[in-house]
Amino acid sequence: MNLEHIAINVPDAPAAAKWYSENLGMKIVMANDAAPFIHFLADEAGSMIEIYSNTDGDIPDYRKIHPLTLHIAFTTNDLVAERERLVAAGATLEGDVNSMISGTELQFLRDPWGICLQLVKRDKQLI
Repeated sequence: MNLEHIAINVPDAPAAAKWYSENLGMKIVMANDAAPFIHFLADEAGSMIEIYSNTDGDIPDYRKIHPLTLHIAFTTNDLVAERERLVAAGATLEGDVNSMISGTELQFLRDPWGICLQLVKRDKQLI
């Protein structure tokens, strides 16, 4: 089996999908203009996120969820430049850069809906 997608319920799925596609390199591969506004976004490797606004389920207060409990991680070769670019696009910082003994650097941010994002810069990719 392979992972197909991870789903996130947000208050404004079309706006969130647009922000992810414009700022995180995700491509909208399916968009539904009617409630619950299901959008599938994929990265270059084919990993997908489903973003929707479904009132049948709870929309968590993502800002109250600790970054170590839930985050979506994105790799980068220039953590500082990406962090600054995302903050200019409406993300907020969640702590400082964490430099690991292995050389990996990590930075938590929150998207405009409060979902925690992690920027990861690794010397050696895991896959």
